[in-house]
Amino acid sequence: MKKVKAIIERAGDGNYSVYMDADNISYLITGTGTTAAEAIASFKDNYEDMKRYYAEEGKEFEELDFDYQYDMASFLSYFSKAFSLAGLSRITGINQGQLSHYVTGHRVPSARTKEKIQKSIHSFASDLSQVSFV
Repeated sequence: MKKVKAIIERAGDGNYSVYMDADNISYLITGTGTTAAEAIASFKDNYEDMKRYYAEEGKEFEELDFDYQYDMASFLSYFSKAFSLAGLSRITGINQGQLSHYVTGHRVPSARTKEKIQKSIHSFASDLSQVSFV
């Protein structure tokens, strides 16, 4: 199964979109919503619709595995169910007010800040993966 990037972004109007970043696929899937979660759900539904359409038309459908990649606003929106801004601030060392600007799209983090956030979250996830209970 081919792995394809699915880019999740917050638009200027505050809505979210998901789109495939692949040139060599015979179809294109997108999704939109008022939240990142809605956009991802729309994207997944549209993928299933495309799969059904190809089956109905008797066409061969290339199954894909998606590698979701987020802009900062989309990440913060989507994972707000797991991370509060205060908690994310503690994990990353980035001021909570600054993170709030990223959520609203008023500011965009620099490449260095994005890398710092990504490394901090991966480190936190690694710590969580080692948890065991007695």
